[in-house]
Amino acid sequence: MRCSCINCIVPPHILLRLVESDKKELRQIAMRTLLTTTRLRGQRSIRANLTLSNMGAAQRTVYDCRNSTNLSGARVARTEEGQASSDAAVNRVFDGLGATRDFYKEVYRRDSIDGRGMRLNGFVHYDRDYNNAFWDGSEMVFGDGDGMLFSDFTGSLDVIGHELTHGVTETSAGLVYHRQSGALNESVSDVFGSLVKQWSLNQSAEDADWLIGADIFTPAIAGDALRSLKNPGSAYDNDIFGKDPQPDHMSRYDDLPDTEEGDFGGVHINSGIPNKAFYIVATEIGGYAWEAPGHIWYESLKASSPTTDFRGFAELTFMMADRLYGAGSREQQAVASAWQEVGVRVPPVVARMETPPRARRGNGQAQREEDSLAALSRQVAALAEQVSALSREVNSAKPRRVSTRN
Repeated sequence: MRCSCINCIVPPHILLRLVESDKKELRQIAMRTLLTTTRLRGQRSIRANLTLSNMGAAQRTVYDCRNSTNLSGARVARTEEGQASSDAAVNRVFDGLGATRDFYKEVYRRDSIDGRGMRLNGFVHYDRDYNNAFWDGSEMVFGDGDGMLFSDFTGSLDVIGHELTHGVTETSAGLVYHRQSGALNESVSDVFGSLVKQWSLNQSAEDADWLIGADIFTPAIAGDALRSLKNPGSAYDNDIFGKDPQPDHMSRYDDLPDTEEGDFGGVHINSGIPNKAFYIVATEIGGYAWEAPGHIWYESLKASSPTTDFRGFAELTFMMADRLYGAGSREQQAVASAWQEVGVRVPPVVARMETPPRARRGNGQAQREEDSLAALSRQVAALAEQVSALSREVNSAKPRRVSTRN
């Protein structure tokens, strides 16, 4: 199962806010960006069939759209064998693709986005004043921004890491882009987008800014960003966009319509809840967030099913902390307390995943063992989801009190 969606870094609620602006130019730019994204979603089912042919030793190629929306007509601007370009946007994307590729390779032993050496294609100068960047299942595409509210989308490494991580999610868990599974999809991209930046800068969890898109969002306004993992709901607060609507606790979960205008159930909004959980885990454990916290989240992602919800993912992270670091370990305690702090209950007793000791064997055998563990983890996740659903059904079927009054 695959996620059939266009994953954009700028959520629709921000663009819809701009459509209501009293400035004609901002309204026109926002409307054009929304219409272009809608058209792209209509083409997604066709482009999805091209993904499997996009293989090739994780080689990078950057294309210049020359302000067109026709990707097939874009010209090659830089390749793995070529020299640096005179275009700064081309070089930023080339370096960002490489940094994300190397991050997954060196930290999690993942061979490119799909784990099988998928080619990394980036397209710059997409459309005119296009206020977004997106992953379409095959490649990364960057707009130049309008120069007023958004600068060039190639200027933020965490944005590049975020969008490419949608490819990691799509080719592993395949989290469906609706409601809680969709919010998890967005959260995973925020988490690993931030980790790519932290790893590149050699920052500890305490030193990181935990912001997404701070380098490209409203360049005239200091200190804001598209999202904050550290403090969801505080990334921005101004007259242009209003206040950041992200919740940091399940009590403030925003049950939006599962429509394009409703952001498919608020996937960019409710992602603040698991984002906050990861931040708490990372800072409680301390040190480099891509190490223990990142490994727990990465293994849990691989073990997830397409419809894993917040509670199902929380249970997976609890079990993965057990498998990786031991029952009752500092890492597992940090996971449990983090989810509790954001209002997602992890059962006090979760069945431990029994994993046989692994002897040193060839790479092929090791990979088969990892695949078997991932399959077992998905079965556990599916069972956990069934139990959660049954529990909710039982709770909703409480007997009504019969009135004895006339």
